[in-house]
Amino acid sequence: MVQRSLLWTLLLSGVLCAQQDQAQKTKPADQPKTQEQVPPEEDESLKPRVYPFNPLEAENDVKVGNFYFRQGKYKAALNRFREATRYNPSFPEAFLRLGDAEEKMGDKQAASDAYQKYLELAPDAKNAEAVKKKIVAKH
Repeated sequence: MVQRSLLWTLLLSGVLCAQQDQAQKTKPADQPKTQEQVPPEEDESLKPRVYPFNPLEAENDVKVGNFYFRQGKYKAALNRFREATRYNPSFPEAFLRLGDAEEKMGDKQAASDAYQKYLELAPDAKNAEAVKKKIVAKH
């Protein structure tokens, strides 16, 4: 009886050792991490935001920015107009509205820059002369 239990103990310990050896073989080796092995950043807020060309998103941001602007929430409007210029850097209305919001927030240089970009994108706009006057008044 003692021999039998000793035999079972040895047999089970052999099986367990074999399982541990197998588990160690399947673990990745302790190698220095390459660029591909670096885990992704867990905190999404630390990743730089990417702005692919998206004219629909830009138009939506301008609409929402206009809504905020009419309510007197100039900082919120400013952020939306800025987002619109990032999604579509060739969208003249976004730069015009960005200039208006910057003007309301008191940043005359940023407003002037936005108006100049607007005129660069839409030199034949109906309101080009009025925008030029705003730029001249800022300097």
